Amino acid sequence: MTDNRTPTAVLLHGWPVTTQHWRLLVPALDAAGITAVPVTLPGLGAAPPSDVTDFRKAALADLVRARLARDGVTRYAVVGHDWGATVGYLMAAAAPESVTALVVEEEVLPGIDIEIPQPGRDHYPSWHGPFNRAVGLAEKLVPGREAAYYGTFLEQSAGPSGLDPAALHAYVDAYSTPGVLESGLAYYRTRSQDVDDVRALADRPISTPVLAIGGRYAMGATVADGLAALATDVTRLVAEQSGHYPAEQEPDVVNDAIVRFLRQHF
Repeated sequence: MTDNRTPTAVLLHGWPVTTQHWRLLVPALDAAGITAVPVTLPGLGAAPPSDVTDFRKAALADLVRARLARDGVTRYAVVGHDWGATVGYLMAAAAPESVTALVVEEEVLPGIDIEIPQPGRDHYPSWHGPFNRAVGLAEKLVPGREAAYYGTFLEQSAGPSGLDPAALHAYVDAYSTPGVLESGLAYYRTRSQDVDDVRALADRPISTPVLAIGGRYAMGATVADGLAALATDVTRLVAEQSGHYPAEQEPDVVNDAIVRFLRQHF
């Protein structure tokens, strides 16, 4: 159980990484007196529990909030990367009394139509979304080729500076676990529902303070631009040397900014 008097940050990683994405942020939070609670969303790097079958992001947001409440965690910031950021945003929208601040790292929420600028447009892959949503295709082509599938996405999306090779291999290994492919694909196949859920919130933007972080060689400024219609208080940061993984690729700049932002909003 976490003492709610202690500043707490719930960390939600995305696809196709694991809680290792936060390996450099957690010590920085700890040094600042902030308790880190890394959460593995169902199916992202580990097979989901048998009772989790709904991968709509609003449903996952409710699931995470309920699990936190059972553990006595009722007031916290959320730091979300990729799909974890969409879930984090929906948590803030559903429970503003619980979520004190939100960090959105490298995510443009479903239903926000905005073009990634250069140089990110030349580096961040555009093939994985349609591929993952094509029912039956990945199921036939990926098994036995996980290193090529996940490895290619991780290498391309990281941009010129790349990822630590050990972390990249660990991510590929985690996503090669039985059951993970299917659940990962399910995150993409709820798109129409996710779009509806996000667009429904455009008329009532959240007031939760948001730090929007984009990697210059991935989503860049579009992270903040995409949140302009969804949140009233957005601080922007573009990590100049990063691709899709700023917390790993530029930890001195990015994680320091996260810590300073969170300390202002507990």
